[in-house]
Formats: sequence, C-alpha cells, structure tokens
Amino acid sequence: MKKINLHTTLDHFEGIEELPQNDQLLLRQALEARLRAYAPYSNFGVGCAILLEDGTVVEGNNQENAAYPSGLCAERVAIFAVGANHPGKIIKKLAITAGPLDGSFDKPVPPCGSCRQSIAEFENNQQQPIEILFMGTQGAVMRAGSISDLLPLIFDRDYL
Repeated sequence: MKKINLHTTLDHFEGIEELPQNDQLLLRQALEARLRAYAPYSNFGVGCAILLEDGTVVEGNNQENAAYPSGLCAERVAIFAVGANHPGKIIKKLAITAGPLDGSFDKPVPPCGSCRQSIAEFENNQQQPIEILFMGTQGAVMRAGSISDLLPLIFDRDYL
C-alpha cells in the first residue's frame, strides 16, 4: 500500500475590496441574487452569479421546498440556467455568497458536493477551468482556479 497526498491551493482575500473590480461586481451581483432566495425553512440564502465568455451574467439563488429534496441550490439554479439558455457558451467565473437572510455571515461558504459535481460537468464539457469565488455575506473571500481545487477526485464520463 502507498498513500497518495492530494494538495490544493486557494487564494484568500481579507475582503471584497482586495479583488479586481470585475470580481467585486460579480460578487455584488451574487449578493443581490441571495436576497431573492426562497429559503423559508432554513432562512439561509445563497446567491450565485456566473460570468460567461461574452460578458453575460446569469444569476441564481437557492429555492427551497417543504419536501426538502425537491429544492435546489443557487449554484445549480444558475449553472442549469446557463445550460438551458446559453448552450455552448464558456463559463469564465462563478461567484457564490451565502448567509442568514436576516443577518450577516463572515465565513466563506463553498459549494456543496452536489453543486461541485454539477460545476465539474460543465468544466469538463467546456475543457476550460471555471474560476470560483466564494464568501459569506461579508468579510473574507476565497478563490479557486478550477472546480478540481474543491473536488480533486472528480467523477466524470471517463468512469462510465
């Protein structure tokens, strides 16, 4: 037996102000999308803004349902909207913000496992990395250069 070490590197910013202007704008759009989340059960709003290669921004937010498995995360709402309405367009960046709808949260919130897998499918299909920015509602921001930084052992079509 041998052990295999996996290593990833993320960029950490103390606040949104440290980011380039275009990244600040994308995160602000995700913050706005978060405010429109339908989260009456968890009161935890998540917003996502996706930047396409042509400059189009597609937003999404979490949509909960009384039958819990029937809801959908903000990242998948947005990325599936890209697939449905902008097929074949390259996704450059994805920004995520999250926190209680009635308060603030200063810890960066990464995408859940299901969202990571969905992002991986799009990244694999476009054969270009998708940069991912994530934060709470304020404070520190993390940046991953690719979904493989957050999901190093991606399950893709090569296994089928």
